[in-house]
Amino acid sequence: MIMPSLINSIIAFPLLAAFALAQPIIVKTSTLIDGKGQMLTNKEIVIENGRITGIADATHRPTFDLTGYTVMPGWIDTHVHITWFFNRDGRLETGASRTSTAQQAYWAAVANVTATLMGGFTTVQSVGARLDGQIRDLTASGAIAGPRILTSLIQINEQSGTPERIRALVQQDKKDGADLIKLFATASIRDGGKMTATVEQINAACGEAKAQGLRTIVHAHAAEGARASVMAGCTAIEHGTFLDDDTLRLMAARGVYFDPNFLVLHNYLDNKPKFLGIGSFNEEGFAYMEKGLPLVADVYKRARKLNVKIVLGTDAVAGAHGRNAEEFIYRVKDGGDTPMAALLSGMSVAAESLGMADKIGSIAEGLEADLVAVQGNPLDDITAVRHVVFVMKHGRVYKSPGN
Repeated sequence: MIMPSLINSIIAFPLLAAFALAQPIIVKTSTLIDGKGQMLTNKEIVIENGRITGIADATHRPTFDLTGYTVMPGWIDTHVHITWFFNRDGRLETGASRTSTAQQAYWAAVANVTATLMGGFTTVQSVGARLDGQIRDLTASGAIAGPRILTSLIQINEQSGTPERIRALVQQDKKDGADLIKLFATASIRDGGKMTATVEQINAACGEAKAQGLRTIVHAHAAEGARASVMAGCTAIEHGTFLDDDTLRLMAARGVYFDPNFLVLHNYLDNKPKFLGIGSFNEEGFAYMEKGLPLVADVYKRARKLNVKIVLGTDAVAGAHGRNAEEFIYRVKDGGDTPMAALLSGMSVAAESLGMADKIGSIAEGLEADLVAVQGNPLDDITAVRHVVFVMKHGRVYKSPGN
């Protein structure tokens, strides 16, 4: 649970973060990955009012000297659950319950987003709990330290009702301030991943979301549910453990993004005692997840060969917040990705999938000053992403070498 020391550190962040937003900030770099596939050397980044206003050869006295580190755009995680935490008994909670108060759930979410930001992620998409909206607004205002948050607020599934009811839910979700729609088209991998929502329900959710100007990301392990969602106009397929090549080709042709996840399965298996016995977290479910790891690696490799647009999402739940960068490592070591391709999935490609490529995901003039720096070079050794030494979001510094 949240200790007073953490609360004090959260309060202290704005003191560091408020570093002269009104005056130009110059960040000196020796190695810079621009988020679109280029590596630049010996450049300085000029920042004013939270945005990048210039990139040039390093000639001025820097505000922050990141020589010797690798500088990148702030990372983006397109799939997290910021309200999931382990309670005082070391057991899973997804919000307030009989054992955790609303206040405890709130502070757990605050701790989760702070850890995520300090781990180098300046934008996340959390799908979906009502508390997400409150935390989103507080991080946006600077009241608490956390990444930029997009949220669906709710989740829609086969039990959400008739197509007419689902359309009404989408409309209400938009009115309530949702940034996107989250739909379950299939069961969890722990339940075999079979299709659960009907084609009519999927069409209603994706169609109404499009009418409301919202994206729809779809939980779909099985090919049948994923195909129906792609045909309905969804934006992204999450997980996709059992997708066949025909479905992947359809996704590539339609420009649908794909978000396979390694970290979430490893996290469940690594923390098995904390989940076991809760809902579908039973021995059979854990056996499914263990068998799923090579399947994720296989579909990941096939998706790359078929030119599907892959984004970085971790499905981070309790135990994974702040460790989101492990997904980069799994994608290289198990998924066979190149370090650059893995990194871009959490930079410009992820930003594009969120409809925010003109704001985040790259280091370029006019974009948000979201930066992360690591010790070492992840292009040489992807595990360098574990060693974050500098984090800036919208020109505010939350972590720097020596702090």
